Formats: sequence, structure tokens, C-alpha cells
Amino acid sequence: MTDKPAQVTALDLPMVDPLPEATQKYFDICQDKLGLIPNVLQAYAFDIDKLNSFTTLYNDVMLAGSGLSKLEREMIAVVVSSINRCWYCQVAHGAAVRQLSGDPKLGEAMVMNYRVADLDARQRAMLDFSVKVTKASSEVEEADRQALREVGFSDRDIFDIANVVGFYNMSNRVASATGMLPNDDYHAAAR
Repeated sequence: MTDKPAQVTALDLPMVDPLPEATQKYFDICQDKLGLIPNVLQAYAFDIDKLNSFTTLYNDVMLAGSGLSKLEREMIAVVVSSINRCWYCQVAHGAAVRQLSGDPKLGEAMVMNYRVADLDARQRAMLDFSVKVTKASSEVEEADRQALREVGFSDRDIFDIANVVGFYNMSNRVASATGMLPNDDYHAAAR
């Protein structure tokens, strides 16, 4: 069973049919764990090589070992997506922040204005850096990296922050340019 509306994007790019066995297994895992197949995955499924590239990068940036928690990575995803006004990612990753934090208000603050959220110094510095990288990456200086070190981030963590920011700046643009629609289930999740 899939959670596939008539279209997952404004583009008419049908999924490969039938899906390769490995892709179907991945979709089945999503259905079992999440209760849905994210529309972003369905949108990429018109080209299995593109889907595999996207999921490999996502899994590395968002799920691989890191000094950043899953919640911190999701917070970055939402703040970057908020700046870029990416409808899909604000909704999907806002739901993830609500679910991981157990705090619906935090998820809403990340979407609307993270500066009003009750954040610790580490989270605030991480998100301030993420905003600067999103808005003006060429203006990032050693002082910006040092501010992260001062609240406990390692150089590896800083690299990981930059990668999460970069990934969502890329995926926001693809989602917005293709008119990607968030799954309806995300709107009510973890409220």
C-alpha cells in the first residue's frame, strides 16, 4: 500500500513500474516505520538512479553517525527550509521536529522563527550558523566557526552542520521548482 496522491509534484513524472526489488523493499520499510512513503521519494522514483543518489546522500547526512543528534539535524532542515520557503520540507521536517522533541511548539517555532524558541546556546549557535550559510555562505569566517567551537561543537560537527545545510538548500530548490507536495499525514503528525 502506498500513500500516493494523484501527483506528488506539479510535474507528471510517473514512478518506474514495477519498482526494482531493492526500491520496493525501501518503500516497504518507509511504510512500516513511518506509516507512509514520503512524497519526495515517490517524486524521485521516475529514475531509480536519481532516487538512489538522493537516498544515499540523505541517509549519510541525516542518519549516519555524527556529533549532531537526529533532532539537531531536523532542526537545521526546518530552519533552512523556512528561509527558503520550501513548503514540502517545512511541513515534513517540522513534523519530525515535533515527533523527535515531543514538543509541538518547538516544531512550529522552527518553521516560523527559531529565534522565539526556547533553545540552549548550542542549538542557537548551530541555527544562527545555518542561517548565515544559507543566506550568505561566502561571508562565513573563522569567527563563525569559532563561535560553534565555543559552545561545544567539534570541527567534524561543523562539517556535518555545513553538510546538512547544503543538502537542504539543494533539496529545497528541487522541491520548490518541481512543486513537490508534502504528504497529508505530516500536517497532523505529533501534535
